[in-house]
Amino acid sequence: MTTRLRVAIVQMNIEAGSPDANFAKMEAKLLEAAALDPKPDLIVLPEMWNTGYALTEIGKLADPDGTRTKQLVSEFCRSHSVNVLAGSIAQLRGDQVTNTIHVFDRTGAEISEYSKIHLFQLMNEHLHLQAGEAAGVFQLEGSPAAAMICYDIRFPELARKLALGGAKILFVPAEWPHPRLHHWRTLLQARAIENQMFVVSCNTVGESGGSSFFGHSMVIDPWGEVLAEAEEKETILTADIDLSLVDEVRGRIPVFADRRPSLYE
Repeated sequence: MTTRLRVAIVQMNIEAGSPDANFAKMEAKLLEAAALDPKPDLIVLPEMWNTGYALTEIGKLADPDGTRTKQLVSEFCRSHSVNVLAGSIAQLRGDQVTNTIHVFDRTGAEISEYSKIHLFQLMNEHLHLQAGEAAGVFQLEGSPAAAMICYDIRFPELARKLALGGAKILFVPAEWPHPRLHHWRTLLQARAIENQMFVVSCNTVGESGGSSFFGHSMVIDPWGEVLAEAEEKETILTADIDLSLVDEVRGRIPVFADRRPSLYE
């Protein structure tokens, strides 16, 4: 089991409604991240990087069954021996579009798929997307991990369920816009503190679909301390994570043992 991970977070501008341009940029950013020294164990991409929030056209723009994404990222992982949490994409399934994460290991095998459970009505996601029905948990190099997407972090019940399931690190691809930077930072730190786990978030920057995105991708430890935080520009943010800290923190403050779930229902 690997306890130490070097993560590289790709904070990038997304061109709403232009999958070809976004695929080209994503591939270039993956190559840039894989060439870092020291080389990362995992590369993380943002939410809906293939289409942005071009929701009125999303049925025509979405990746059918995620095929294009899966083929490209799987081959990249095999060629570069790196794990990739491929942000999330607009994915066409039948006549429905989901906001879906795909995770691949160093061999190119897909190890997890998660579709966003909570749809953000303020941006009309519920009118254009189909909500997911299952939590996103997986093993990352032998360590339990989990993922959620953007608006999901406003639902502490989901993060707690993932932590109770053993997750030591939570990944959060997002397109989180101005003016809610305070919400973004506070919620991410709260999810880390209350669940005593690492939180790795990847936000976008720039203008897309009529909204402005502020970046500030972050890596937060189980104490809630910010280990790394990006600014409001395109960048690749890196951080080293020691997952053994999760067991230490959970041992020192036994939050899970002190729960009284029978009183919460």
